[in-house]
Amino acid sequence: MSHATVFDVNQYFQKIYARPVILEAKQLSQVFKHGKSERTVLNNIDLKIHKREFICVIGPSGCGKSTFSRVVAGLDPYHSGEILVDGELITGPSPERGMVFQGYTLFPWKTVKENVMFGPLMKGASRMTAEAHAREWINIIGLEKYENQYPHQLSGGMKQRVAIARALVNEPKILLMDEPFGALDPHTRQRMQKHLMDLWHNIDITIIFVTHDMDEAILLADRIVALKANPGEIKEIIEVDLPRPRSLDLMSTPEFKRLRQHVDHLVHAQEDELDPALQDLPKIPRMTQVSSQK
Repeated sequence: MSHATVFDVNQYFQKIYARPVILEAKQLSQVFKHGKSERTVLNNIDLKIHKREFICVIGPSGCGKSTFSRVVAGLDPYHSGEILVDGELITGPSPERGMVFQGYTLFPWKTVKENVMFGPLMKGASRMTAEAHAREWINIIGLEKYENQYPHQLSGGMKQRVAIARALVNEPKILLMDEPFGALDPHTRQRMQKHLMDLWHNIDITIIFVTHDMDEAILLADRIVALKANPGEIKEIIEVDLPRPRSLDLMSTPEFKRLRQHVDHLVHAQEDELDPALQDLPKIPRMTQVSSQK
């Protein structure tokens, strides 16, 4: 085996940081008002994401992970600060920021092909062009046999593949994913993680991926942005120094486990303080006589 294939982590990150910044948050804050009270959900977030990076955002419940993805998507206005894509302020949704969120947002009355054609048609493409682009992406995600099926005829993993194709057919600069595999069974989830890594490896795209799942974040990300809650602030940004391309076998390595301990500590150090439901869990008395005979 040649030594040229050894993964040089320093060189890998130097290359990332040499690329242009595609998304920048400057002192970004989000405040929700309920009557007279207000809650700061994101507090002075400063973050630079470089072109073609794979970023995972992780943190305890209520830390503002999904709030952040909605602001980047342009779905929600924000309270103060700035958020820029390629130096331009985000003012609303745009096809250049593709979205794949957990509740499969496919049109149930449209076939797979029609779902994927929707974006190009909205952007003014002819039916022929839209269909050609849709076909190309349906082939890439491996669903050409299903292009005339409706969403209710597909499995969860297939629906998410269609949602990814529907976002990517618009050739977005950024793909935003919020818990996209959260509703899938573990086996399908692992296959989708692998599929997503392959896609990202082969197309020119930046991915911002929100998840609660630490293993998923470590497996996928170049950098993990760990948020803390109340108010949501960046606690730490972790460079994931695992070689690429990555496979699921990595999860059993000491390097992976070391990272996992670190991330676990960051995410959960606060969770126990936060959730009053976990504070005074009673000791459950034994209700029945347990037989001593095996």
